[in-house]
Amino acid sequence: MAKQKTKNRGRRPRRKKEPQEFDNKVLDIARVARVVAGGRRFSFRSVVVVGDRKGRVGVGIGKGSDVSISIGKATRNAKKNVMHVPMTPEGTIPYDIKGKQSATVVYLKPARRGRGIIAGGAVRTVCDLAGFSDITAKVLSRSTNKLNMALATVNALERIDYTAPKTEKKESKKEEDNNKKAENKKPADDKKSDKKKKTTKKTAKKKKKKDKK
Repeated sequence: MAKQKTKNRGRRPRRKKEPQEFDNKVLDIARVARVVAGGRRFSFRSVVVVGDRKGRVGVGIGKGSDVSISIGKATRNAKKNVMHVPMTPEGTIPYDIKGKQSATVVYLKPARRGRGIIAGGAVRTVCDLAGFSDITAKVLSRSTNKLNMALATVNALERIDYTAPKTEKKESKKEEDNNKKAENKKPADDKKSDKKKKTTKKTAKKKKKKDKK
């Protein structure tokens, strides 16, 4: 007998990927060892930078027996350490600043519009994922540790004291809200005035009656 064809045979339909909140990039993967009784145990350490390119960035570290496990831990840790970056409307920082982590020193400087991100290595990835369009950076120390470079950049950005100016859109929205509130208040004021007129008319009628008596 011929075999009956089964319905819906084959692969399952693929699920649509949801848009991610943050973009991530692996900076460094290193094999590290821990000395225990009887020898050494090896594991992997990963450094990951996450950012939404809209003013938020974070650096995380993760360790695991496998590379994929360590990367997963590092991304979760980076999302916990996300910070808001001070950024001008031109897409740069307001003034020069230095950041330090261990022996690594990073110097950040604002750039004119159209210059782009002039930096290298870990500093460039942090600035790119943070959302800067024009910035200049330089590593002043001899250190080549990518983790320290990324953390020094984050430390420098944390030290910047800057409040973004109010945009015209926000001001126009506030004006519209105030106008709506004023319009809503007008009928209430009219009602109050009508009530006052009625009460004055009643009191005038009562006085006339008393005078007649």
